[in-house]
Amino acid sequence: MIERLEGFPDNVCAFVCHGHVTRDDYTIVLVPAVEAALKRHDKVRLYYETAPDFTGIDPTAVWQDTIVGMSHLFKWERVAVVTDVDWIRNTFQFFSFLMPAPMKVFANAAADEAHRWILAD
Repeated sequence: MIERLEGFPDNVCAFVCHGHVTRDDYTIVLVPAVEAALKRHDKVRLYYETAPDFTGIDPTAVWQDTIVGMSHLFKWERVAVVTDVDWIRNTFQFFSFLMPAPMKVFANAAADEAHRWILAD
């Protein structure tokens, strides 16, 4: 399940993933929030965290994530990924060179640092 996080500025789309994430989680929670933010801002920031209870993600959800990321490639101002899941960390680090925006991956223990970074000027 994907949960939208509160307490971030309007130009930051912040989410945390719990349990098993499906394509529906993206289409019901993440995509509408990103689309709404992009109607209000030219560029948005993304904060994406996997909670300690995260157990995995469906392949169709991975594809949906790719579609969201690439369809708004030049609309991201900054992306912070907070995870202790090696394959997610490695995937984001590997593809970060494709992103025209700054992108950083943080360990779960560094979530506070990720919050500061996503909010920084």
